[in-house]
Amino acid sequence: MFWLLVVRALRLRLQRVAVVFAALTVGAAIVTAMASVYFDINAKMSQELRTFGANFYLGPGHGNSLPAATLQPILDQAPKGLINASSPYLYGMARTELEKVVVMGVWFESLQQLVPYWQVKGDWIGVSFDDRHAMIGVKLADRLHLKAGDRVTLVDGQQRQSLIIKGVVEAGDATDNMLIVNLELAQKWLHQPGAISNAMLSVNNDIGQVDAFAARLQQQYPDLDVRPILKVSASEGQVLDKIKGLMGLVSAVILILSSLCVNTTLMAIVGERSREFALQKALGASAADISRQMLAETGIIALAAVLVGSVFGFILAQVLGHAVFNAAIALRAPVFPLTLALSLLVAAVAAIVPVRRALHVEPALVLKGE
Repeated sequence: MFWLLVVRALRLRLQRVAVVFAALTVGAAIVTAMASVYFDINAKMSQELRTFGANFYLGPGHGNSLPAATLQPILDQAPKGLINASSPYLYGMARTELEKVVVMGVWFESLQQLVPYWQVKGDWIGVSFDDRHAMIGVKLADRLHLKAGDRVTLVDGQQRQSLIIKGVVEAGDATDNMLIVNLELAQKWLHQPGAISNAMLSVNNDIGQVDAFAARLQQQYPDLDVRPILKVSASEGQVLDKIKGLMGLVSAVILILSSLCVNTTLMAIVGERSREFALQKALGASAADISRQMLAETGIIALAAVLVGSVFGFILAQVLGHAVFNAAIALRAPVFPLTLALSLLVAAVAAIVPVRRALHVEPALVLKGE
């Protein structure tokens, strides 16, 4: 009899039920979309902000250079997946056939990940051991009247090193005035074997690893200058906090509106069913029986709304992911339980006042004259 009453109550009031279902579906869809983005945004934002370049600096605590051998143990001992890319840098003055230039030695294979914002005319150099090619800053190229495919020759007494320009770099900083070569060639030509000026790293920071990594390295290598590049790593956390706060606010507003809509509709349903509740009470139904019946009806609608809303919400999350990050949003394990819990909570809160009103129906007054 209990389930018969529940099913008939839902079937005979389809319009009211549809309004409650629609309100809870919208709430579930928004929660699913926001939660999907929330739990995946750290990885997506970390990936997006890597376009700003390296976010970690290693340099000598004293002097102008440090042994290159210091860098490799740091990279080897870092947790797996923490460091996306890294390169040592060596700077110095060298002479070409035309004028003196600043030479920068790097690991070419990591360079594109560390400075993805460089505008390159020509091609990147893909391997670190390439000592036949170089890249050149756009301002230096203009001064020397060089372009991709031309040759530049380094001169040191009787020694000469001819390099083919593979790419012209526009970085918007001092790099525009530099000749970029492989690290080993720079060490040889600058007479600084085994030395580097500093190193730059791209470190994952989706859960704040940069600061922890810096603190650990500072403790292990007190003679090094170890620090995050704050304009990159700090902005990542600030942007994430603001976006997460905005998503939480949007979800809360939608859930409140859904709760109000459900509450209003349930109040109207209770008004229409006052005689039904009065008759049930006259036939011996207790307050607990009526409460269970109304909560069961609301719970069934809420469960159906969660199933439909979760599907639409995940589709919405994909739309947001492609629009903002140009990537799909992964379905994280906590999303569905969170949506289910919040939707049932909203439905339960919205049903409190209507249930109390149903419990206060007086059979003698409502059924008078029946």
